[in-house]
Amino acid sequence: MKEKIKEAIELFEDVMIFGAAHVMKSVDVEIWNEFSPEQIQVLKILSTHGPLSNGKLAEVQGVHKSAVSTRLRKLEEKGLVTSSKDPDDQRTKVIELTSSGAEILKQADEAVFESIEKLFSGHIVEEEIDTFVNTFRKLKDILQMKGL
Repeated sequence: MKEKIKEAIELFEDVMIFGAAHVMKSVDVEIWNEFSPEQIQVLKILSTHGPLSNGKLAEVQGVHKSAVSTRLRKLEEKGLVTSSKDPDDQRTKVIELTSSGAEILKQADEAVFESIEKLFSGHIVEEEIDTFVNTFRKLKDILQMKGL
C-alpha cells in the first residue's frame, strides 16, 4: 500500500506540473497574458473560500505573506479584489473577490476546461472520468475533515 500511495503522489505531482505547462502553452486567451497563474489561483481561492485575511490566503496558497501582498496589490489595482479592515481585528485586512474578479476567473476556468477537454478527447472514457471524480471527491472530503 505504501508504494502505491508513493506512486500516486508522484503521478499527481507530474500531472500538476505537466498540466500547468500544457495549459500555459495551449490556452490562447488574453487573461493568461495579463495575469499570472498565481494571481488566477488567488482569485480561485477567494471564490472557493470567501473573504480571507492576507495571512490565511498565504497559508492556503503555500507562500510567504510578502508574495501574496504583491499579488493582491496588483489584483486590487485592476479592481479584481478589495481589501478592508477586519471588524474583529483592525490590524488585519480581509480580502474579497469583486464581481470583475469573478468574471476573470470564469473566463480563465472556461479556457482551462476547453483545453483539458480537447486534451482528453479520444484518450479517456467517461467511466475513467467517473473514477477520477469519485477518488478526488473522497480525497477532498478527507482533507477538509483534517482541516487542511
